[in-house]
Amino acid sequence: MDLGVRGRVAMVAAGSKGLGRAIAAALVAEGARVAICARSAGPLAETEAALCAAGGDVFAMAVDVSQPDEIARWHAATVERLGAPSLLVTNTGGPPAGLFEDLTDDTWRAGIDSTLMNVIRMCRLVLPAMRAAKYGRIVHLTSFVAKQPLALLTISSTLRAGLSALTKTMATQVAADGITVNALLPGNFLTDRQIHVNELRARQSGTTRAAWEERVVSEIPARRFGRPEEFADAVAFLLSERAGYINGTSIQVDGGLVGATF
Repeated sequence: MDLGVRGRVAMVAAGSKGLGRAIAAALVAEGARVAICARSAGPLAETEAALCAAGGDVFAMAVDVSQPDEIARWHAATVERLGAPSLLVTNTGGPPAGLFEDLTDDTWRAGIDSTLMNVIRMCRLVLPAMRAAKYGRIVHLTSFVAKQPLALLTISSTLRAGLSALTKTMATQVAADGITVNALLPGNFLTDRQIHVNELRARQSGTTRAAWEERVVSEIPARRFGRPEEFADAVAFLLSERAGYINGTSIQVDGGLVGATF
């Protein structure tokens, strides 16, 4: 299936590892021109080299997406290097984990800046050109906790639910200009973030990470962790011309984990 993204410019945040890297690789395979960012220069450079070696037109920049000026710098450099982006993936790292009574105002503010405000700022930057071109695709990466909150992920559960609301409200406001906005809610994919959460939960439960992961897998109907490539293929489809009538949705990709029916 030709997804119709060949030659289009994509921005993929947090694209050096895990789900972000898999998404960037999927877009490169489809012929998109891809700008990636991440905080750590080492993994970012390695990913850029690997994607370029695979034939991709890839531009990478070290960016802290919690900082407005750095997001603006990444966007400006992408436009200069590749052209105005018509595809945006607002992938971010998870906010600090913790139970409600253990979280301070500063922790909440950091979570808001790193998980919500950066999404808003990225969208503000790309929307004018998308509106002018009468075409755009935006996919927000959130989490299954938007629909099935976890006590240890108080901040993430709160903000991810907010991102689902943002997805719907944005979608209704830009659809007439040929722009779609959707969110994908990953379940348990064995990324660095998942391993970190598994270690925390294992310590809380007085067990090993391996034992905790066996417990996690037993609660997933698919009985396994997801593969990043599986998630990336879903993102690539939502970014495609083929997905032009899918708009304002929050779709979990979780092997059947979430019990909610909405």
